Amino acid sequence: MNIDRAVFAFAGIIVLLGVGLGYWFSPWWLLLAAFAGLNMLQASITGVCPAAMIFKAVGLKAGCAFP
Repeated sequence: MNIDRAVFAFAGIIVLLGVGLGYWFSPWWLLLAAFAGLNMLQASITGVCPAAMIFKAVGLKAGCAFP
């Protein structure tokens, strides 16, 4: 697995987790999904993604979007 796929998988898990927790427990959990969406928007504009930096430090190989 490369960094790109790990970032997309992590973002998807966070969004689904936030929506699921918001549906079953409290609408406040929807803020987690909103935070993930805002982080993806920020990464698309600036090219800086905190999750990609963490995955790179862990040792995943670089991909096309996050070298």
